[in-house]
Amino acid sequence: MHDFRNRILLAFAALTFVGTADAARAQSQPRVAPAVVGTPSSAGSAQGTQALGYWVDPATGLMWAARDNGRDVSWKGAVKYCRKLRLAGYSDWRLATLEELQGIYDKNAEAPGLSGPGKESPFTWRVKGNLFLTGDEWSSERRYDDRGKPSGYEWYYNFNEGRSDNDPSGFPYSSTLMRALCVRGTGK
Repeated sequence: MHDFRNRILLAFAALTFVGTADAARAQSQPRVAPAVVGTPSSAGSAQGTQALGYWVDPATGLMWAARDNGRDVSWKGAVKYCRKLRLAGYSDWRLATLEELQGIYDKNAEAPGLSGPGKESPFTWRVKGNLFLTGDEWSSERRYDDRGKPSGYEWYYNFNEGRSDNDPSGFPYSSTLMRALCVRGTGK
């Protein structure tokens, strides 16, 4: 219980810091993410990840938002969502690459989340860090045609099946169950 309380206090301190007059200066300077207090197993717990609002992958050093955007979003909307995200005192969030998404897939993981058009159904996702997902996650990558021009299809990752695929995006195509999972950093 003491470790969990410390994690909440760290998360609150990070959020409080963002609201100060020093926030603009702090966002322009690189910061080190606060250490997660507790054992390695508690650092990856669902409660720990959700209390902090993010998870740092120890294998890559990438910082992941604890949850996706939680609603249907087009590929362009997903890119915009991550660019505008302000979380844990950082403003340099982005949509993950396909390789980065594949890197957090774990066929043995059982992270709680939701699924279904109304997000009414509890669902288990195969993702590291106990990230809370609600659908398939767009990647930052587009599919290109033989001439090197965007084809109108973008790549996404399915954490249920552990595979990537691509779909057309933008009007008139549906973005049903497509989500934005944001990441920051360049890895190790």
